[in-house]
Amino acid sequence: MIILTIWPLFALICAGFALMRGGFPGDGFWPAAERLNYVVLFPALLVSSLVRAPLSDPALLRLGGASVATICLAAAGLVLLRLARPRPAARFGPEMQGVIRFNTYLGLAITLSLAGPEGLARAAVLLAVAVPLVNVLSIMALSEASVLRHPMPVLRSMARNPLILACVAGLGLNMSGIGLPLGLDRFVELLARGSLPLGLLCVGAALVPAALRRELATLGLNGGLRLLMMPVLAAGVATGFALPPAETLALVIFSAIPTAPTAYVLTRQLGGDGALMAGIVTFQTLVSVATIPLVLWLLG
Repeated sequence: MIILTIWPLFALICAGFALMRGGFPGDGFWPAAERLNYVVLFPALLVSSLVRAPLSDPALLRLGGASVATICLAAAGLVLLRLARPRPAARFGPEMQGVIRFNTYLGLAITLSLAGPEGLARAAVLLAVAVPLVNVLSIMALSEASVLRHPMPVLRSMARNPLILACVAGLGLNMSGIGLPLGLDRFVELLARGSLPLGLLCVGAALVPAALRRELATLGLNGGLRLLMMPVLAAGVATGFALPPAETLALVIFSAIPTAPTAYVLTRQLGGDGALMAGIVTFQTLVSVATIPLVLWLLG
């Protein structure tokens, strides 16, 4: 059942890769499509989901706390590993992103397939907490002490992030009781429908198989931590926070999916090892075809 539900999502990723390799519809299409999705369509999906989320449900508050605990525990574990095996920020940054970041498009698509619109609303609440946190931790890992000395660039970047702005807008409209009146809910929902299929096609187009030829040991270790250990950690945290099944499913899914392709862009902007980051993204995306169904089945 899990495989039958998930395989069409990976088929879209494969289709994106095949279209990119075939040169259709053109090299300029994919950056523009990714930009459109990141700035317009995906924020619309977050707003649409958060406006309808039952924020008065105590389980959602616990889900936010559980997501923070899961990410922070994983980040702390990586810092301890770095003390045992010192390496520069240029490499530690991609390794950190490979473990704590997640492919939002794939996570929401799997959650929607397995849990329906209610699961999507819970996943949106998780994102409202996790997206700012993983961005801050990723920037700190790539730039280290300079973030503490000059925090304003990080704060400005967060204030301009479309996903963070969408989360703030969705939560504000929900809590104010205004919602999306006068047909705006239908308009935003129509925009949101294009986000996940386009996002998965862009994920496939961004894969770089050539990056797998180097550092397979590092890619394997990082992939194991992300795709196997993170969902086990999430399941343990969910038990500790006494999360209901729907919230537990959302937390485990977002801990079992591969890292975000946008991590490559951030790595290049901050002077990290771009080749390593591209290899991590590609390796995890390919291997997750097998690990996601396996993890969800084993964890029930």
